[in-house]
Amino acid sequence: MSFVYGSDNAATKHENSLRNVSLAVRDGEFVFLTGPSGCGKTTILRLINGLIPQFYPGTLSGEILINGKSVSDQELYDTAGLVGTVFQNPRSQFYNVDTTGELAFSCENRGLSEADIYKRIDETVADFHIKSLMDRNIFHLSDGEKQKIACASVSVAGSEIILLDEPSANLDYEATMALREMVIRWKQQGKTIVAAEHRIAYLWDLIDRAVILRDGQIVWELSGAEKDGLSISELLEMGLRSTVQEPPTDVLLPDFAYGDEPIVLQDFRFSYRGEKREIVSIDRLKLAAGEITAVTGANGAGKTSFLNCLCGLEKRCKGIMEYKEKIYGRKERQKICFMVMQDTGNQLFTESVLEEVLISSPKSAEDAEKKATELLRQLDLDAFLDRHPQSLSGGQKQRLAIACAIASGREMLLLDEPTSGLDYAHMMETAQLLKRVQAMGITLLVVTHDSELIHACCGRKIVLKRG
Repeated sequence: MSFVYGSDNAATKHENSLRNVSLAVRDGEFVFLTGPSGCGKTTILRLINGLIPQFYPGTLSGEILINGKSVSDQELYDTAGLVGTVFQNPRSQFYNVDTTGELAFSCENRGLSEADIYKRIDETVADFHIKSLMDRNIFHLSDGEKQKIACASVSVAGSEIILLDEPSANLDYEATMALREMVIRWKQQGKTIVAAEHRIAYLWDLIDRAVILRDGQIVWELSGAEKDGLSISELLEMGLRSTVQEPPTDVLLPDFAYGDEPIVLQDFRFSYRGEKREIVSIDRLKLAAGEITAVTGANGAGKTSFLNCLCGLEKRCKGIMEYKEKIYGRKERQKICFMVMQDTGNQLFTESVLEEVLISSPKSAEDAEKKATELLRQLDLDAFLDRHPQSLSGGQKQRLAIACAIASGREMLLLDEPTSGLDYAHMMETAQLLKRVQAMGITLLVVTHDSELIHACCGRKIVLKRG
């Protein structure tokens, strides 16, 4: 089958298409889709769950069949009765404000009894180890915690086919291992699983078949035995990530070293309005200026909130920063910090990729367009100069936001999970780019669960713990 996106919606009309793809998934099989950002992995998932062509219009040739019935001919709610999806951005699939209500929602839609709903919720909460997340406001959860709730809401519904789109992108090591255990449980229950992922280590030994895509086509299809026989060099040649699962806590790096120029943070405290627990609680913290510091810690430890406080986005955080014998309050920090958000789509505003970089560049910069074009070339985005930023894949948006951060010329760059949607090649390109930025004398703080990125570019590491 083939599919070409086509609509007046700028966010979809240029997405990568599929060309002459044939794929059969057997009942109870775990098929793993991987390949470079924008290669068509998410498009395959949208075909299976019926979002294409009913929600994402375009030109479709061929058929998608589930249990012998055409997905295109069914209503979405009929397909949803069989297929559960965990999307790359979990916020796009929530219907409730509270976590417990979110888990109950899909069961209620299926008309299950109250007793059955409570039983399913209790079992799922125990399986996912998420008791501490129940009866919480979803909007007060970290992105990783939201991802846990999204996975649990699909599991509690009892779907026979489960689709996972970059499910570990925002998860810490422990949560990733919990997701692995859930996948094992789904396999034991005979569920059919199709996962699109860049991070392959935590699932590699569980998959029945690996399907590797490039430019909208299947270029390799490997059985379990074939993928197990691949060497490290062969994996890299295919553009795949490491199969070694390593928690960031095992990467040994100092938080501050002798000779480092200090950036001192004092009295950084933040809690959500109406909540007693402090998300950020830092009496004093010394960072290394001019270094790339990895900021690690469990989901919910306050890593993103810490970046928001540091760059001055959180008005209720009154902490101060001392740097080069100068005191920086919240407003002063806004002038020297640039933050790349985890959901980069929220910080892209213009009508083209080139314009996006230009509005971040200092107005006095000479040859701004030439420099912006060169920067985009370094990030493998020069082919998309005239594209609408919202039409890019998740990984491409991530790289564009990094380009904007570099173009801004700020002294400190804060990046929140910059490799969450990136394949191996673009992860390494991003690591090399961050090292080049560091060479300009810029300080970088990188919130990440990605041990490969830490090894590739970080020289310092701090660990934040839950308050």
